[in-house]
Amino acid sequence: MSKVVLPTKGPLLSGKGWTAFFVALVVVCAVAPVLNMWVPADSPLHMSDYAVALVGKIMCYAICALAMDLIWGYTGILSLGHGLFFALGGYMMGMYLMRQIGRDGNYKSDLPDFMVFLDWKTLPWHWTFSDSFIATLVLIVAVPGLIAFVFGFFAFRSRIKGVYFSIITQAMTFAAMLLFFRNETGFGGNNGFTDFKRILGIPIATQEMRMTLFALTGATLLGFFLFAKWLIGSKFGRVLQAIRDAETRVMFSGYNPLPYKLTIWVISAVMCGVAGALYVPQVGIINPGEMSAANSIEIAIWAAVGGRATLIGPIIGAFIVNGAKSWLTVAYPEYWLYFLGALFIAVTLFLPNGIVGLVRKWLSREKKKTTPPEPAQDARRAVAAEQGVEPDVLASLPVDAKGARA
Repeated sequence: MSKVVLPTKGPLLSGKGWTAFFVALVVVCAVAPVLNMWVPADSPLHMSDYAVALVGKIMCYAICALAMDLIWGYTGILSLGHGLFFALGGYMMGMYLMRQIGRDGNYKSDLPDFMVFLDWKTLPWHWTFSDSFIATLVLIVAVPGLIAFVFGFFAFRSRIKGVYFSIITQAMTFAAMLLFFRNETGFGGNNGFTDFKRILGIPIATQEMRMTLFALTGATLLGFFLFAKWLIGSKFGRVLQAIRDAETRVMFSGYNPLPYKLTIWVISAVMCGVAGALYVPQVGIINPGEMSAANSIEIAIWAAVGGRATLIGPIIGAFIVNGAKSWLTVAYPEYWLYFLGALFIAVTLFLPNGIVGLVRKWLSREKKKTTPPEPAQDARRAVAAEQGVEPDVLASLPVDAKGARA
């Protein structure tokens, strides 16, 4: 009996891919801090504090876009609720930062200022572990992950999919936003959390801390990219793509899609939670507005613009869209939403595979132009020209005993 040889798994990244990865890591963790802290402000190479904050914020968004690619691009599940998980991670970090203010607040109380203003006497129960950094790190992962698990379990078990799943995720996010707007929930109401002072006892506004957060965000983004690359290349990732393309056939093949869909759903939620936790100390505020439906839709737009099922595409899309947003909201604030809508429509109609898909298509065409044809193809074309038929027609003709085409 002949032995079946399965194709071997390829490397995580190619040689050029690893080179680009380490270059990006060096730029984020070494070059950017040098340009910001040691290059003079009047130098054209200087990276301003505004640029540090902007790029750091966009890198947090890029993590969300990467998470969206895992659940939408590779599993075929469009979520319009990932803004909720992003905000939950941000709120977990925000609660810790509010406790770090201590008696430096306006009311000189151990309670956060908004609680003193509302005449609260003690911390609510869900603030119990908010003064511990280790517990905060656990909550940043556990809270979005647990909510995603409970929601996903019932949704996927009920086989809710397509537009119905998208609508339910958006409804969940909207309901959470309304809940967090209420003062009695203990999350700061409409204003949320702000005026942060310290993190781990270190002043948060110092240049060193800002660059540390910037480098940590960049390293986290690159780490999540490697993790996603490994995950998609594994057997688990191949099953996810099979579920995306033909879930019914996957079930007939003996696989239960529920654990696969639920696992990737929770992973993507946790990634968004981590992004939110990195976002809050860099931006300096978190409020229920981060749970708005528009924010969740924007995450999907970043993935669509960059190119779904590419991993690198959503990251590029996040940088392009948010870079344009930061400029347009200053130069032409009244036209930003029109631009965003037009961009999404244009991508849907003319670039279904996004920017990365367009680049890959162009590179494929260029490669075909520069790649010489195989000798067998040349010979077939020559014979076809002699017999006055098309090469494809010649290939379909039967072969006689002497090996010649009939």
